[in-house]
Amino acid sequence: MFEEAGRGEPRNALSEWMSRGAIALFFFAVGMDKFGDSWVKFFDQVGIGQWFRYFTGVVEITGGLLVLIPATVTVGLALLACTMASAALILIFVIHRPQDSVFSGALLIVLIAYWWNRRT
Repeated sequence: MFEEAGRGEPRNALSEWMSRGAIALFFFAVGMDKFGDSWVKFFDQVGIGQWFRYFTGVVEITGGLLVLIPATVTVGLALLACTMASAALILIFVIHRPQDSVFSGALLIVLIAYWWNRRT
């Protein structure tokens, strides 16, 4: 009896798939975009080399795909959250444009909030 009182409402499977699909689609698209020319200048400013642009793209695509698989959602969210935290830190401390870190910081918060809501 008391165990049931601690449970929230059951999740809506459709909204769960839609939100995971939106996260996956967004990061898949952003990851694929890393293979184009629009990110070359940014990664030149990072100073590690263009291999890091490809690596970041692969990580974002992989994270997006992992979010789609029910058994690996948490791993995918963690991978993407680490990527967004790294992006924010690079923008602040390496490129010295803290104002540009707002978007990656907001995405980090969204990913953490989604994970937090999902775990309860």
